[in-house]
Amino acid sequence: MITLLKNVNIFSPQPLGIKDVLVAGGKIAAIIDGHDKAKNLPPQSWDVEVVDFGGASLLPGFIDSHTHITGGGGEAGFSTQVPSVALSQFTDVGVTTVVGLLGTDDTTRSTGNLLARVYGLREEGLSAYCWTGGYHLPLTTLTGSAKSDIVYLEPVIGIGEFAISDHRSSQPTYQDVIGLVAEAHVAGLMTGKAGVMHFHLGDGERGLEFIDRAIAETEIPARVFHPAHVNRNRDLFAEACKLLSRGGYIDITAFPEGSVEPGLDALEAIQIAVERNLPLERITMSTDSGGCLPSFDRQGTLLRMDFASSRPMLATLQGALGAGLPLETVLPLFTSNVAELLRLQSKGKISMGHDADLLVLNEKYEITDVMAKGKWHKRDGKSVIYGTFE
Repeated sequence: MITLLKNVNIFSPQPLGIKDVLVAGGKIAAIIDGHDKAKNLPPQSWDVEVVDFGGASLLPGFIDSHTHITGGGGEAGFSTQVPSVALSQFTDVGVTTVVGLLGTDDTTRSTGNLLARVYGLREEGLSAYCWTGGYHLPLTTLTGSAKSDIVYLEPVIGIGEFAISDHRSSQPTYQDVIGLVAEAHVAGLMTGKAGVMHFHLGDGERGLEFIDRAIAETEIPARVFHPAHVNRNRDLFAEACKLLSRGGYIDITAFPEGSVEPGLDALEAIQIAVERNLPLERITMSTDSGGCLPSFDRQGTLLRMDFASSRPMLATLQGALGAGLPLETVLPLFTSNVAELLRLQSKGKISMGHDADLLVLNEKYEITDVMAKGKWHKRDGKSVIYGTFE
C-alpha cells in the first residue's frame, strides 16, 4: 500500500510545519514540502491512496512501555485475573508500539505466555516487544536467565517490571538489584538492545534508595535504571525529581482518573517537571495498561481494585495541551524519549525511513486517524482493524 497524507502539520515531535507525507512498504518514504510538490512527487502514474487532512496535526504513534498485554494476574483471587488486552484498546487511543511485561503474578503468567502475546499482537499489526522477569526473584525466564533471554529472544529488550520498595516484592537486597542491572546492561551491549532494568516502585519508605546508591557506587550507566510509577506518591516523586538532576531516567504512569491518591496524576507531574526546568528528555510516560491497580492499607489488606488501560495516555496529552503546554514540549515523553531509551531505532519520530506509525489530531485534540506500520487502524474516528477475538 502506498499512501499520501496531504497537508499535515507535522510534529516529529519537533514542529516541521505543513507538508505531505508519503508512506510505502510500512515506512515513511518521503516528507514532501512545497519545493518537492513542484517536482510532481509522487509520480501521477503511481497507484496512491491520497488523503487530504487540511492542516490537521500529524504525530508519531505513542509507545507504551509498561503494558500487561497478557492481563494482570489479579490481586484479589483468581477471579480477578485480567483478560489479555485487545488490539483496538491500544490503537484507538494512538498507541502503535507496546512493551509487555509480567507483574505480581509471574507464576500463572510466564515469559512464554508473554512472548506468545507479543507475536499475536505483531500478527495483528502492532509493534510489540517485552521485558523478561517479573516482580520476584528468582526471575521468571524462558531460557534460564535474563541475560540469555535478552540475547537469544528478539522481542526481549530488558528486565522488568522488577519490584522494589513494595510489600509484594521478593524483598531483594541491594546486591540482588545491582547484579540484575549489570546482567541487563551487559546483555544490551552484546545485542544492541536497550538492556534496561525497568523497576516497579511501590509505596515503601525505601523509595529509590537502591537506585540512587547504585548510580553513585557502581559503574553502571544511569540510563540502565528505569523506575516506573514514580508519581504514585508525592515523596517518591520528589525523589524522582532529584534522580533526574543526577542523570537518571524516570517513568511517569498515566493512572486512570480517580485512582491517583495519594500521588499525582500524570499531568500534574509533567507540569511540575516543566516548571522546575527538569530534563524532560529523560522522562517517559506509560500506562500500566491491562494491569491491576490495587490499594492496600499498612497491613497489606486490599482496600479496592481498579484496572488500567492505555486511554489515560491520550487524556494526559489532551490535558497538557488544554493547559497551554506546547505539543512539542510534551510529545517526546510519549514518543521519541521512549524510543531513544529503549533503542527502538525506527520508532518515535516522523522521519524518512522510520516506521509509518502515525496519528492525526484535530483541533479539539481528538485522535481521528491512526496508522500502524503503514496500515490504517482508525479512520475518521472509528477503528477499522480489530483483534482476532474482538
